[in-house]
This record gives sequence, C-alpha cells and structure tokens, in this order.
Amino acid sequence: MTSKTTTAFSYAGLFTLSLRLVAGWTYFSALWRRIVLKNKLDPELPGYIGEKFNHFLPNALGIGPMIEYLLENPDLLYINMVAFTIIEGVVGLFFMFGFFTRLSSIGVIGLALGILLGAGWIGTTCLDEWQIGVLGIAAGFTTYFSGGGHFSIDHYLTKKKAWFTSKTATYFTSGKLSLSEYKLKKLNIIVAFTILGLTLLTNQIFHGGLWGDLHNKSVSPELEVSRVKLEDNWLQFEVYRVEGVDVYGSFLIQIEVFNESNKVIHTLDSEDLANFNSSHIKNQYIAKVKPGKHAMIIPLGAKAEIKLQLSENQIKDAKYVKLTDISGKSWDSKIENPKLQ
Repeated sequence: MTSKTTTAFSYAGLFTLSLRLVAGWTYFSALWRRIVLKNKLDPELPGYIGEKFNHFLPNALGIGPMIEYLLENPDLLYINMVAFTIIEGVVGLFFMFGFFTRLSSIGVIGLALGILLGAGWIGTTCLDEWQIGVLGIAAGFTTYFSGGGHFSIDHYLTKKKAWFTSKTATYFTSGKLSLSEYKLKKLNIIVAFTILGLTLLTNQIFHGGLWGDLHNKSVSPELEVSRVKLEDNWLQFEVYRVEGVDVYGSFLIQIEVFNESNKVIHTLDSEDLANFNSSHIKNQYIAKVKPGKHAMIIPLGAKAEIKLQLSENQIKDAKYVKLTDISGKSWDSKIENPKLQ
C-alpha cells in the first residue's frame, strides 16, 4: 500500500511538471529581467522597480500601510526591492528544478499573494495582475500536494540522501506525505475552496466581477485633490493619482482658479505646466509629479504638494481650484482661506 501511494505521488508530480516549469519561470524571470536584461534595481535609472511598487499603493488590499512605509523610506525600499528580487529568483529556480519543491511552493504562494493583494486591481485588458496572483496561489498549492515527481532534484536526492525521505523532510521536499487518504482528501477540499473563495472575494473587491457594476481602475486616470489652502501669496494643494494605466501618466494640461462667481481669476495652460518650476512641487513617493514636454506628468501612485503664486487680489477672491487632464476629465476642490475664517 505504501509503495502504491509513493508511486501515486510520483505520478502526481509528473503531471504537474508543466505547471511547475511555467509558474517557476514567471518568478525567476523577474530576477532575469531586472538584473540580466536591464538594470531595474538602480534608483537613479529609468525603470527602477521601486516606482512599479509605488503604482500598487492607491488600491492595495490590506498591505497599503506597509507599501506606504517603504515608499516613505527610500533606503529601506531599495533593500526590500533587492531582497524581493533575489527571493523571486531563488524561489522560481527551485520551483522549476524541483529542489525543495514543497518549500518553494510555499514561497510561490507567498509571492503570488503579495502580487494579488498589492496589484490585483491593476490590468488594462484582462485583469492582468489579479490573474497572475490567483493562478500563482493555485499553482503553488497544487504543486505542494503533488511534490516534484520523477523529474525533480528532490527525486534524485531521495536516492542519495536518506533524510530526504523522512516524514518531516517530505513536507519541504517531495514524495509521499505522511497523511492518511482521508486527511489528504479533506485538506485538499478545504484548501481548494479557500482559494476559490479568495479568488471570488478579490475579483469582487477589485473589479466587481460577481455583482454590481463591473469596473476597471486601470482604464482612465483619476486624481484626488485635497488639502487646498492659501498661505501668504501661495495657493497650495495636494494631488494624488489613484487610478489609471500604470505604464502611462496622467497629463495635466490646465490648472484654473475660480472666484465665487465661477469666473477664472488665474490659469496655467499646458505650456505653463510643461515649464512649471520643479521647486514648487514637493513629491512624497518614488513616482514623481514633474513637468513633461507638453504637460505636467502625474504617474500612478504619485502624491505631491503643488504651490501656485497668486496676486493679493487673487488670494482674496479664490474659492476653488480645478485641474484638467488631456483626456478631458477634470477635478476640483474648494479652497480653505484662513483669512476669511
């Protein structure tokens, strides 16, 4: 009976070989892309992975405070990005070659869960990051139960190292798990439906995929304008890009200040914003609001305080500020005037 069970686990690992190779490569390729093909770990170079991490922040599920803490501490963020890249590479390689297959499966589950919670809301065409996350979790749990099978380093080492076949070791390597058939069935059903529940829950939270309005927060830019106030001869406000395509900025082409009669008393057009004084922009995170060639660029996840100098009469009359994107969308917010309070 033990021999038949061992054979069954060996074949199960064989049948999941393609899953192991493909899922393993998706994680190992992160290291390959960031170090071998292009240097994406240098904060001074375009394409720094920390900026991609910044994109996750606005709608991350449950781990937003951790992401924000790292973004506010760039040195710590850099260390974490390097460590995260190395972990992805090692886990992916181990998973592909079937070395400590079950331990690397746990790594795959953890990495996939991080992607799901952080970036599951991002994806312009087919909910890209959400699919990567939920399928990665399913692949990790499936491979944990099957082990590496015949074509794995674990299988080779079981013939060379006796401790690889011990009851404790098999929970981290491959081979027969020391659980009864009943417990295996029960555990598999519980895990499978737990993953399904997580899939449906995140699909609904991020995209409204079960009921209500189906939505995609990666389609068009969305800005939050807040903390609008007057100080001396300056109008200050905070802008935060919370939605839209992660690889494409919001292009701000106009800022207008209105009086109580809804008349424009101060305006900056696209040319003004393209030549905006960078010293009047105070960025909070890695993704930075900055002047572009034809407009002011606001990347996904960027948050900054912007200052506009107004005349004394404009300061007195200013009631609200309006920001307009090149897409035609606009956002406005009332101005707090401490002199009138």
